[in-house]
Amino acid sequence: MSQSVTLTELGPADFRPAIGQFVAVYAAATNPPERMLAGRGSILERHAAHPGFRALAAVAPGDGKDGSTAEIAGFTYGFHGAYGQWWHDMVAGALAAIPASRGAMVATDWLDDSFEVAELHVLPAYQGAGIGRSLLLRLLSGRPERTALLSTRDAESKARRLYRGVGFTDLLTGFRFSGGEPPYAVMGATLPLHPEDQRPSDQRPDTAASSPPPSPPSSPRPSI
Repeated sequence: MSQSVTLTELGPADFRPAIGQFVAVYAAATNPPERMLAGRGSILERHAAHPGFRALAAVAPGDGKDGSTAEIAGFTYGFHGAYGQWWHDMVAGALAAIPASRGAMVATDWLDDSFEVAELHVLPAYQGAGIGRSLLLRLLSGRPERTALLSTRDAESKARRLYRGVGFTDLLTGFRFSGGEPPYAVMGATLPLHPEDQRPSDQRPDTAASSPPPSPPSSPRPSI
């Protein structure tokens, strides 16, 4: 299958009508249990109302043969993180509870001016072509926030390597949002991103480190 796609930015008004297609991409990419699909559309609908919402779709053109039409090959979205949001508050509590005197400071440093990458998924037929990386870099390009955060399964995976490769580092590992879910890693990066292939080797994160999560370095917010 051709891997040629076009990245299209979507505001809330364009995002909402396509939620059903986005949920289908999520289901195909992650093969989640049925209980995690229930109400998924409502979650995306609610997220579209958050401040600073931004979404991108990777659209693959149809070739017209056998009636094929354009399809959404992948998507990503996020928004400005704030207290009162479920994910934000769960992560803030876990970071603040780190058994170190500066746990609360770490939580504040990472979360007080943050962008939450809520979803990033690519259909299996389109994976391995750099679409996920392009979506992520475009999503975070020019953001006014100082940091970006996300969560992913706590396992060595293509997704985990992608996030590390563009500058994310582990803040929490083995973290469970609820008792029935698998363990997750919460990862953070300072903005603007500095992908690994653009950084000197001495500035790349040590992914084997087991020390407490670092505070983000002090840096000015990017102008847009």
